[in-house]
Amino acid sequence: MTLILRRATVADADALSAIAIATYTETFGDSYPPQDLRDFLDNHYAVEPQRRELADPRNAAWLLDDGDRVVGYLAAGPNSLPHADAAEGDIELKRLYVLASHQGGGHGAHLMDAFLAWLDQPQRRTLWVGVWCENLGAQRFYARYGCSKVGEYDFPVGDSVDREFILRRA
Repeated sequence: MTLILRRATVADADALSAIAIATYTETFGDSYPPQDLRDFLDNHYAVEPQRRELADPRNAAWLLDDGDRVVGYLAAGPNSLPHADAAEGDIELKRLYVLASHQGGGHGAHLMDAFLAWLDQPQRRTLWVGVWCENLGAQRFYARYGCSKVGEYDFPVGDSVDREFILRRA
């Protein structure tokens, strides 16, 4: 199956919301009480928050499309991770998800390569990533791109709190 990778626009807010909710629920849905999950998804991944992100020129998102629907995405923007070395102009990879049905085909790497090409133009910028402390697969994935752990922080999902690692690629 050939997937199309494209840069998202404001017109893609509905599609970005749908894939964000689907992949987050698929990946972490069993980790939280239903109300915490619902509140988090409504506040962060509903159409309006996605529209605001896409309208902000400091943000960028890519969609992986199989022709009928979006099956993966990557979203990035100004760094918001709490670290003393973070500086103006640094970029955070905020989300990179691919539906389980499409994992294992190099699609995450395809998204990451497109993002890194954008990140390093016109000059190389510092990349920050927050990743759940128990997501060893994601930690290995980001390590392949030169990211290493430089800190930790608490990530709230409703009343639940996850421990996240802060990764950085200088």
